[in-house]
Amino acid sequence: MEPGPDNPVGARALYIFQNGEDRLYRVHGRRNGGTLASMSPGCVRMINQHVMDLYERVADGSPILGTDPSKPDRS
Repeated sequence: MEPGPDNPVGARALYIFQNGEDRLYRVHGRRNGGTLASMSPGCVRMINQHVMDLYERVADGSPILGTDPSKPDRS
């Protein structure tokens, strides 16, 4: 889908791959802007300005680490 105000992933989307395979997870903006970040089983939604900044700063292939804030830190 072309970028624009009707795109459900907002201003930008970062697709998450593992071993070259699309895992169907995304970090993306919000169609209606919004003010808070949120998570769903397959996506992390961010404020459009934040995901636009992240998109410009993160190189393809960068490692990511997802954590569950409800579980104790294991570091």
